[in-house]
Amino acid sequence: MKKINVQLREKSISNGKISLYLDYYPPILNTETGQLTRREFLKLYLFAKPSNQFQKRSNIESLHIAEQIKIRKLTELRKDEIYSVFELEQLEIQKIGQGSFLEYFKNLSEKKIGKNYQIWTTAIAHFENFLNGHDILFKDVTVTLMEDYKEYLLRAKSRRESDKTLAQNTALSYHNKLKTTLKRAYREGKLRTDINAGIDSIKEKESQRNFLTMSEAKKLFQTPCSSDIVRNIAMFSTLTGLRYSDIAKLNWSELQFIENDGHYIRFKQKKTEGLQTIPISDEAFYILGKTGGENKDERVFKNLKKWEVDRVLPIWIADAGINKHITFHCFRHTYATLQVSSGTDIFTVSKMLGHKSVKTTQIYTKIIDEKKREAAERITLK
Repeated sequence: MKKINVQLREKSISNGKISLYLDYYPPILNTETGQLTRREFLKLYLFAKPSNQFQKRSNIESLHIAEQIKIRKLTELRKDEIYSVFELEQLEIQKIGQGSFLEYFKNLSEKKIGKNYQIWTTAIAHFENFLNGHDILFKDVTVTLMEDYKEYLLRAKSRRESDKTLAQNTALSYHNKLKTTLKRAYREGKLRTDINAGIDSIKEKESQRNFLTMSEAKKLFQTPCSSDIVRNIAMFSTLTGLRYSDIAKLNWSELQFIENDGHYIRFKQKKTEGLQTIPISDEAFYILGKTGGENKDERVFKNLKKWEVDRVLPIWIADAGINKHITFHCFRHTYATLQVSSGTDIFTVSKMLGHKSVKTTQIYTKIIDEKKREAAERITLK
């Protein structure tokens, strides 16, 4: 590509004045007219024959300004030659920094589905409220601002119950959506610094996790249930630790068998979107019944309805004489608790549950420790 030259030139005009302009060679594109041009008049003028000090000083100032404009234009046109690779990268980052961070946040949410999508959209609604309806550019995203948003979430009103503030774990969930967005934006080069690394997470508040003991689980599954499919998925979750959302979307193509090793499920978790491969017992596999035949994309539990689970489960629990508040997710807690209490190491349980961090799984060791304490206190010689 031919190097562009820029010269400062003069053109005599009426009233004894000279107009200053830049001469480009080869011609450049005029962004206003869309045409190639060689001249750019600067609207700066010289006195052809200065008659006093004022006119002489004016000529000096006009020439100085014109030279500065020439240098700036030359720099813009030759930036690929003038700037180092690093400087060019910084210029690109600054250009990207003008983009909307809020719009980027919204675009990420559009890729989510189901309940996860609802959580993302609510998180964005809180972020917009924090911004008072204003936009925010990437260059304006700072650690201080994001820390202020964290404090906002810890005091924010619930959008469903305006008389209540957000539960701490709900605030944590919304805050994590922002941290995920910051992390990705930095990885993609849209943020110059790793803002996410400078922000402390909201601490998770430990919630009570109800579960069934081994004797309660056996008692429940020996109790007649009005719905076979509800009974089967409850048993399947207890034997595998799978969430309802993953059981509901499970299809036959995700089931695999390895000779001399057994049955596996290979699937993408709906909640975390992480790819998960877990072995399942023969007992869990037989609960599934007949395979999908030729149609491997068919759902394993194709007639499953969430409303039926919500209706049947409390009645079935009561019929079994179990006086605990058991939701379907408690079968996942039951799996984890029974695994830990039977001696399975915490790292294996963490992998089986698909947890990203073993810290999430450690809550079950605390539950077991509490049960050990209760057992110790049962024997007294007083």
